[in-house]
Amino acid sequence: MTEGKAIILLHCPDRQGIITDVTGFITRNHGNIVYLDQYVDTIDGHLFMRIEWELKGFFIPREHIKEVVDELFAERYGMVSSIFFSDERPRMAIFVSKQSHCLYDLLARYRAGEWDVDIPCIVSNHEDLRFVADQFGIPFHVWSIAPDKSNRTEVEQAEMDLLHAERISFIVLARYMQVNSDGMIAEYPHHIINIHHSFLPAFVGAKPYHQAYERGVKIIGATSHYVTRELDAGPIIEQDVVRISHKDTPDSLVLKGRDLEKIVLSRAVTKHIERKILTYKNRTVVFG
Repeated sequence: MTEGKAIILLHCPDRQGIITDVTGFITRNHGNIVYLDQYVDTIDGHLFMRIEWELKGFFIPREHIKEVVDELFAERYGMVSSIFFSDERPRMAIFVSKQSHCLYDLLARYRAGEWDVDIPCIVSNHEDLRFVADQFGIPFHVWSIAPDKSNRTEVEQAEMDLLHAERISFIVLARYMQVNSDGMIAEYPHHIINIHHSFLPAFVGAKPYHQAYERGVKIIGATSHYVTRELDAGPIIEQDVVRISHKDTPDSLVLKGRDLEKIVLSRAVTKHIERKILTYKNRTVVFG
């Protein structure tokens, strides 16, 4: 007898009977389904689904659920699935540089109990925000890469050692103004969440608000996405915009943008913690 809830995220080519088979497997083993959401991409012919059920009284021990699901459905349907459990809290590392607005927002939500998550460490390439980490009682680690990049390998290894020691499950880049190493991205595929201060794919790279001002756009936005090796081109999780006018300056755009950045990043983090995001072909399906 086990407690808590199990969550399956799955996708596969769409065909008749998949939902019936998967839900039938759960109910036959005395699982009470409490959430089911599914979406079919009719252009690509692909099914995406999220199912959550109570484990109390479920016949299959949790450590064997993934094995049984794969045995039943992986080859039959070409199904790719992930299994999570509600009582296993994700462990989130936050990476920052010098700007504090996203960091404060993340930590305030954490302290308020909005997220079922642990934050065992904050990593930075500057000392500037150590005082924020101290306010929340979270260890703050600083490694800076030399201008000539001579210590890059050493820094990246130290960061990876920390992530492994703290059993980090995903990383949030809260305006971290560094490019993550290929090794870190490979270690955490679709588990590094970035906030970009622009409505991607417009104005990639540095100073997008200044680019927006020069272009004379009427809206600015923010985008949260998973990090891939291609800069600012990973699967998009969340976006939002705000209207601006000819009266705005680059400085006022930055201030308006910071409010958006906090909101968009927190929405993306929430969905990731709740295990409501599926990635496929550099896109995301985000369940409600």
